[in-house]
Amino acid sequence: MDDKIRAFLEKNRSAAMITLRRDGTPHVARVAVALIDGRIWSSGTPTRLRTRHLRRDPRSTLFVFEDGGFGFLGLETEVTILDGPDAPDLNLRLFQVMQPDAKPGHLAWFGRDLTYDEFLKMMVQDQRLIYEFNVKRFYGIY
Repeated sequence: MDDKIRAFLEKNRSAAMITLRRDGTPHVARVAVALIDGRIWSSGTPTRLRTRHLRRDPRSTLFVFEDGGFGFLGLETEVTILDGPDAPDLNLRLFQVMQPDAKPGHLAWFGRDLTYDEFLKMMVQDQRLIYEFNVKRFYGIY
């Protein structure tokens, strides 16, 4: 990824994530993405259909929308699912980046203001995992 793509991803976090069903047809879901140490991450759970698709076939396309404009970024990727014992902490890190204006030590979660400890407990309860997108090809108006 070059600096122009990084800048686009730092400003734009809304995306469509396309995975492949068993028969090869696409399945789409709206997601939020963020750059963490130069890698694109999103959050999910083991029960999501997209997670099941990725466990069978790790290919995914992201379509990142420009907020308030017509720009976009298409990213053809292979996804690594990060679901080890550090997944709650990885989600904390992801949401800290996605919520830079949050009150110190707090994050919003479905309309609730949670302390970091409460947030981590929620991540464990929800069995949250991280999708890490390894970019193979990119294109767009960015």
